[in-house]
Amino acid sequence: MADQTTGQTTGQPNGQTPGPDGPPLLEVRSAVKVYGKGEEQTKALDNVSLTLHETPAGITTVAGESGSGKTTLSDAILGFTTLTSGRVLHRGRDVSTLDKEGFLAYRREVQAIFQDPFGVYNPFYRVRHVFDLAVRHFRLATSKAQARDLVEDALRVVGMRGAEVLDKHPHQLSGGQRQRLMMARAYLIQPRLIVADEPVSMVDASLRALILDIMLRLRDERGISFLYITHDLSTAYQVGDEICILYRGSIVERGDTREVIDNPRHEYSRLLVSSIPVPDPDTAWASDG
Repeated sequence: MADQTTGQTTGQPNGQTPGPDGPPLLEVRSAVKVYGKGEEQTKALDNVSLTLHETPAGITTVAGESGSGKTTLSDAILGFTTLTSGRVLHRGRDVSTLDKEGFLAYRREVQAIFQDPFGVYNPFYRVRHVFDLAVRHFRLATSKAQARDLVEDALRVVGMRGAEVLDKHPHQLSGGQRQRLMMARAYLIQPRLIVADEPVSMVDASLRALILDIMLRLRDERGISFLYITHDLSTAYQVGDEICILYRGSIVERGDTREVIDNPRHEYSRLLVSSIPVPDPDTAWASDG
């Protein structure tokens, strides 16, 4: 059927076909989030719907400028904010109605990586504390030896070794190392989906490429999907399978990432694409100056 937004023709809200084994892994239905009251109201999300199936694993990008509603959407999915109306469903179950065990199962399958690699650590604890908490909370191991092996495997996935980082405090590590540790911690739990909210916006270019490569490998080799929240269409083009363009709380265009970015149909999508710097020193980047 034709997408209700201006954009590509798709069969499901994000262009994917229905999963063969029951309800989708994650579904956002008609999400609305309003902040404030009366004339001071701000609608951060306006009837947003999104469907993510477990297989095949993919990277779905939600892109838009600051204030478009991207982080509000990720916060609603992760349970950090309550929707004004609409629902977030995990395998067909409303996340807001889950009991303690149900929410633990949800957390095990849906993990997060945040923008700020500096603010997610308690500076009083060594790095191993982050992994020890995850192992205990999600009951991942029955012995210290098993826990150690799981942590080492997770660190290897992101190109690190326990002997180099686990006994250090967060301030002794670079921002890129801290961000990779957060990816290792998310992978440790073996989720089916990682919500990555601007995970490369606070690291330099070389580390940005490394983190994006880790995302691709986790998708291809481990079957982990990503909901990649970003304002950067160039990185979305590098790694995204499908993209949703968010503008003032609404999805205005969605479809295959390369199709949408190469041939944007909505005026706002065209504006976003035109703002990407051209990697050619002989080509001037348009400005108002």
